[in-house]
Amino acid sequence: MNIQKLTEPQIQNFIFDHEKEDEDKLVLKSKEILGVPSSWIASQIKARKKSAYKLPLFFQTKGIVYPPPLNLEQSSSEATARFKAHIVSKWIASGKSFCDLTGGFGVDSFFLSSLFTSCDFCEPQNDLAELAKQNHHLLGAVNIYYHAKHAADFLQGSAKKYDLVFIDPSRRSELQKKVFRISDCAPDVIDLQPELYRHTDRLIIKASPLLDIQLGIKVLQYVSRVIVVAVDNECKELLFLCDKDFVGEASIECYNIDNNFDPRIIPSAFKFKFSEERSIDIQSASPKKFVYETDAAVMKGGGFKSVASVYNLSKLQVNTHLYTSNALVDNFPGRVFRVDEIVRPDKKLRDRFPGGKANILLRNYPTTVEELKKKTGLTDGGDLYLIGCSGEKEKWTFVATRLQ
Repeated sequence: MNIQKLTEPQIQNFIFDHEKEDEDKLVLKSKEILGVPSSWIASQIKARKKSAYKLPLFFQTKGIVYPPPLNLEQSSSEATARFKAHIVSKWIASGKSFCDLTGGFGVDSFFLSSLFTSCDFCEPQNDLAELAKQNHHLLGAVNIYYHAKHAADFLQGSAKKYDLVFIDPSRRSELQKKVFRISDCAPDVIDLQPELYRHTDRLIIKASPLLDIQLGIKVLQYVSRVIVVAVDNECKELLFLCDKDFVGEASIECYNIDNNFDPRIIPSAFKFKFSEERSIDIQSASPKKFVYETDAAVMKGGGFKSVASVYNLSKLQVNTHLYTSNALVDNFPGRVFRVDEIVRPDKKLRDRFPGGKANILLRNYPTTVEELKKKTGLTDGGDLYLIGCSGEKEKWTFVATRLQ
């Protein structure tokens, strides 16, 4: 793929003008478009469609060239990259030097580089490094220096000390299977730690949302904070912030941001420590006036008892991550429901829902959504919720209205 050719105005105009077309049909129509293989054009149109939600700044900018599908899939979203820049801006007051050891498509590098005087960008695939360079320059980032090297090779050949190093190990095995344990990713950050801390006192490690957080803290050095990032209530990444001067227990910070993240409007973080979580005793109760479900970030963080303690809630059951209270709690990190009626899950229940439509939510409940719909005759939709869950001694089914 010729990067410079794809940036030519007539080709970019064609890509933008045909952004809604079926890219496969374009390939079938002709082998070439404006002097380049039609497959190149098709791949760019397809990538732009995927970036419309994930990378709106890139999507709107003529001249951006997109990488192969796997590289685009593995890249951070614009929302999470902007969020990282916000976190770093509060952590490091004034930074001069920054290094991204796993540059990839360069989304994180672009947003983080704005906080530093200079940035070193490492990406072993030369074509991908060149693509990131052209995109960065187009977007106005001119303080980034590019190195087509693996992280370990770059570090071993350098004596430079950085204010911050960022690393996002590939979560694909040699057979291209997805992995999530830190030791299975490439590079292996656990083995690389001595070399990393020769070059920086502050390190951010981005990890899979599937990783066990407590295991991550155990195998990584100097972890001061673990930041759980969800976007629109879908957990996207874990950030391990490591500070060589830190002594103590890491705090867990859970954020649920939206895809239009604005650093001027930061959602509140739910924070806790695992030692505190283990020491808390909570009460269980049957459903009261209000029921609560934490957002995906808090759910992944694992502060199940901490949430109950902070907001003075009872839990429906130890393995049912729903909470309840008679007094309405403000600013709860998740969904809030008003319990309208405790019901039996039978055919008569359909009449309780306008048009026979309900949003069915099951938590630790001995049936599936499809089985419950068949049993009650309900279909998806409407404004009301049917919530099924397990209590300490019995199963509960209730009609609810979502308040938050």
